[in-house]
Amino acid sequence: MSARKSRRRPGEEGDAGGQGFYVYCVAGSADVSAVFDEDLPAAIEDSNALETVEQGGLAAVVSAVPLADYGEQALQSRLSDVTWTAVRAMRHERVVEHFARRASVVPLRFGTIYTRRDNVAAMLAAKRDELLSIIERLRGREEWGLNVYSDRARLLEEVVSLSPRLRELSEQAARVSPGQSYLMRKKIDSMREAEARAETRRVADAIERELSEAADAASARLRVLKDEAGEQGEVAAKLAFLVERERFDEFRAAAERLAREYEGAGFKLELTGPWPPYNFAAGDG
Repeated sequence: MSARKSRRRPGEEGDAGGQGFYVYCVAGSADVSAVFDEDLPAAIEDSNALETVEQGGLAAVVSAVPLADYGEQALQSRLSDVTWTAVRAMRHERVVEHFARRASVVPLRFGTIYTRRDNVAAMLAAKRDELLSIIERLRGREEWGLNVYSDRARLLEEVVSLSPRLRELSEQAARVSPGQSYLMRKKIDSMREAEARAETRRVADAIERELSEAADAASARLRVLKDEAGEQGEVAAKLAFLVERERFDEFRAAAERLAREYEGAGFKLELTGPWPPYNFAAGDG
């Protein structure tokens, strides 16, 4: 479904009737203008179209929302409704992705709301230099995610050959008497868990370092929940990279090479994206 196109300016009608303004992203005015010449995705609420608030060469992509649902206290209550939240989060993401594919944008997080249009314009004025700097830094780039999964059983089996400490102990155990060898192998078994964790950190660090060189020297380590897992195994690390579009083939080739390199140790790599550059855009409203 395509939304109606609206380009109302600050100070025009729209603040009355208990309406606030939901902000999706910020970009240069000229870039946003070109996107508004195309069909647009639906806004977060079907009853109101996407529009812009412009100030100082910047344009915020916004839509009017009822404060009865989006006011601070009302929104907290609404967010407890999983279905309501999921639908709005999906619409938010569709709008941001639509603009991010066509322009250099600073994406704002889900739930960024201003009670007046003038307040949006004031934010653009106050943060003008910062936002323009971010927009230029993100131009021609997109965010890609990389999930690193670990087959724990496979890693525990292979870690003796991967860990220098365990490898040395194993070699020593092969040269000593059976009694000493038994004790040393018991020690190796007791160290497997700790060495597997260390090896996981080493692999994640190596992957982040090597892919940063093939990206834009910009990476972010994302939080992994305790015991987080997926179809590929336990989540060992979640990384985000800011990649120049022109270098994506180089970046993907590097990721595929690393996947082959670490597969034998029980690690699998999953590339996701492209995403709006949330992890590389500071200054969210």
